Amino acid sequence: MPLKNRAMILGGIDAGKTTLKEVLFGRERHPKKIKTQSLIYEDWIVDTPGEYTENPLHYRSIMATSLEITHVLFVQDATNEKTIFAPGFSLGINKLPIGVVTKADASEANIEQAISLLKKAIVKGPIVITSAYTGEGIDIIPALVRCQSLDEMKAYAASHQSENLIFHENAKVRRQQSRKEE
Repeated sequence: MPLKNRAMILGGIDAGKTTLKEVLFGRERHPKKIKTQSLIYEDWIVDTPGEYTENPLHYRSIMATSLEITHVLFVQDATNEKTIFAPGFSLGINKLPIGVVTKADASEANIEQAISLLKKAIVKGPIVITSAYTGEGIDIIPALVRCQSLDEMKAYAASHQSENLIFHENAKVRRQQSRKEE
């Protein structure tokens, strides 16, 4: 029996992971900051504490949880100039990656920088620009989680025609793949 498509949300502390989850389920943003203490399974989403990504001691929990999911949402806060994801981080989790820029509506948001940081962490895959406050880009995420492959995600991105969605392919990886095909 195939695994139901399920996404794990990864990102740093205060990146907006839990707020993203709430908005994806059509709920209001919580007026107070909610601190996620442990893994939270809800329908097709697994919400993780920021400490799981920031502290390598918790990577074992991420790897164990990855057995239960099909996609990973790599969340980058557009108001944070730093990332917790090492270059190529997505390669360590053999699941379909989706980059998510959060807080795109914030006055101090640097969307281009957030995209650049995600492009380093995710070798290939879609990147969605979102705002939990305005709802921009939120509807794109469930559609991507329904996709079964990177090719399907790429086709969706090409047909969706949204300024909130790009499909990123690392040029270095493309060159290596074309050499293998020769």
